[in-house]
Amino acid sequence: MTEKRRVAVVFALGLALGAGMTIYSSVFAGNEKTTAASPLPLEELRAFTEVFGRVKSDYVESVEDKDLLEYAIKGMLSGLDPHSAYLDSEEFKEMRIGTDGKFGGLGIEVSMENGFVKVISPIDDTPAERAGIKAGDVIVRLDDTPVKGMTLNEAVKIMRGEPGTDILLTVVREGEEGPLKITITRDIIRIKSVRSRTLDPGYGYIRISQFQSATGTSMRKQLSELKKENGGELKGLVLDLRNNPGGVLNASVSVADAFVSKGKIVYTEGRVKDSLLTFNASPNDLLKSAPIVVLVNGGSASASEIVAGALQDHKRAIIMGTKTFGKGSVQTIMPMNNGAALKITTARYFTPSGRSIQAEGIEPDIEVEQLEVSKKEDAAVERLREADLRDHLENGNGDKADEADKNDKSGKTKEKTDEKNIKDDYQLNEALNLLKGVNIVRQIR
Repeated sequence: MTEKRRVAVVFALGLALGAGMTIYSSVFAGNEKTTAASPLPLEELRAFTEVFGRVKSDYVESVEDKDLLEYAIKGMLSGLDPHSAYLDSEEFKEMRIGTDGKFGGLGIEVSMENGFVKVISPIDDTPAERAGIKAGDVIVRLDDTPVKGMTLNEAVKIMRGEPGTDILLTVVREGEEGPLKITITRDIIRIKSVRSRTLDPGYGYIRISQFQSATGTSMRKQLSELKKENGGELKGLVLDLRNNPGGVLNASVSVADAFVSKGKIVYTEGRVKDSLLTFNASPNDLLKSAPIVVLVNGGSASASEIVAGALQDHKRAIIMGTKTFGKGSVQTIMPMNNGAALKITTARYFTPSGRSIQAEGIEPDIEVEQLEVSKKEDAAVERLREADLRDHLENGNGDKADEADKNDKSGKTKEKTDEKNIKDDYQLNEALNLLKGVNIVRQIR
């Protein structure tokens, strides 16, 4: 490759980097002046142009310059951390659609770990959740294609597709003897990020599955409706952030601000001025100091950890569940002139007390594992009852008792059938009991 050719390639690379690096045109004429930030790594750039030339001349197939430079940019960003990436125009469009709450695919939040796709969490009421995908699953194959060697964006692109089409995921799960084969049918993912209901008179439940642009407003509206349902005020609230992979930073600040009346909610620190941000609470606690239990687990990440960390530091809520994911970094989307975008990590965020939870996570105040009861075991070994004993004493209620017994054995209950029974969710049941206990203690005092 000629020196003239090398200069042209380096200049093209500099243009592709855009605002990420300031490069003066005089450098390419052989002047080794430095930028205000740092000198150019000329030896490394020469190595790059040499590799570029070798690929152009010796690779088994002809490759366009444009494609090679794009591969170089993607490799540079993916090598920084699992969350930085180069988004081409199509990927950038899909990312914006996802943030707004409607997109096509499986319904899982993923990251890259050791060359494989790791599930941060399945999104509520999506094909992935219904198929049994769990937080912590490691995806090693997509149909017949190994994931090893792919970028995260390439893997996501394969998982997304036409609604109604199937994809076979090969999943490695902790505690399983071998890989699991899980077939998922793609669908349009419509995310309703906030759901709410009354658990017991006076005790509300709000589930946030993902932080979108309108999540804070939606949460406040549903909290207001819960209050109306319960006579104007609540005795306590369970805020469920389990398997919530995060989302929009401002939405998490809005949610935490609803319950914290003063002080910091979160602050960020990075190398550039724009990354130095502090978010403070406004003087208004919408629950008027009523107790809160926040449920978290290993699928609670990023914006979820901001909320949990803020409420924990302000001693405004009891954090219950298991240790969170530990994503304490902030990504900034930088649109580019060619319609693509850079997603790059620009800061770490810190809880009000100055904790960075990057790769650490939030430790719950009360650790409670989620217990699951095997239905097969229940069916195989049904608990013995008085009515099952030979020659048992009748109760004297006649046919009414027989009818009640039939209803009981059929599995029907007097509780609403359109809502999941709280007793089926061990962590949620414990959270409600804790709220009731806190109120009892307050009354005694």
